[in-house]
Amino acid sequence: MAVTLYNLKAESGLKKLDEYLLTRSYITGYQASKDDITVYSALPSVPSYEYGNVARWYKHIDALLRIAGVSGEGSGVTVESSLVAEETVATPPVSDTKAAEAEDEDDDDVDLLGEETEEEKKAAEERAAAVKASGKKKESGKSSVLLDVKPWDDETDMKKLEEAVRSVQLEGLFWGASKLVPVGYGIKKLQIMLTIVDDLVSVDNMVEDYLTVEPINEYVLSCDIVAFNKI
Repeated sequence: MAVTLYNLKAESGLKKLDEYLLTRSYITGYQASKDDITVYSALPSVPSYEYGNVARWYKHIDALLRIAGVSGEGSGVTVESSLVAEETVATPPVSDTKAAEAEDEDDDDVDLLGEETEEEKKAAEERAAAVKASGKKKESGKSSVLLDVKPWDDETDMKKLEEAVRSVQLEGLFWGASKLVPVGYGIKKLQIMLTIVDDLVSVDNMVEDYLTVEPINEYVLSCDIVAFNKI
């Protein structure tokens, strides 16, 4: 079952996700998968216990990532920020009623409502234009990667660390959501998602040639691949 989630940074998005997880242990399927990692990384912070089902699921996935990682493929999940009008969902046109009922029966997609800002819309348009301008054929494969970036100590400026990491721009590299995760003694690590085109980017080479050399190594002590999944 393909799942689409909307605007997990907003209360409306978290509420819909909480309702969705009421009867589920994972985003898709019956074991932790890359779909869980995608949603986990899209959340800007540890969810409040106001959203009990989300908090329960988040704690479980966080523990798996710390202990053994996640290797399941999943069924596919998309995290969007565009707004789907609630009125449209609640009262679809008469001509579309049968189609809507068929979709409900098949349960092919789950849409959680959210809101898209002008800035996010502009960024999406710029990415689409950049891909079109490249004139390249569609690459054979992509991978989703969850990367841990560790600072030198608790005095490292984590905002500058993230800016330095995102300053690495390579063809076939797309930075995604990020969050700061406590590791102890007042130190936090940066956990960041990225998508790569397999034929163009090697994560190991990127870490060795860019993230752990000057000037970025002023902030970055080391990097670890937490999860690596083919898309």
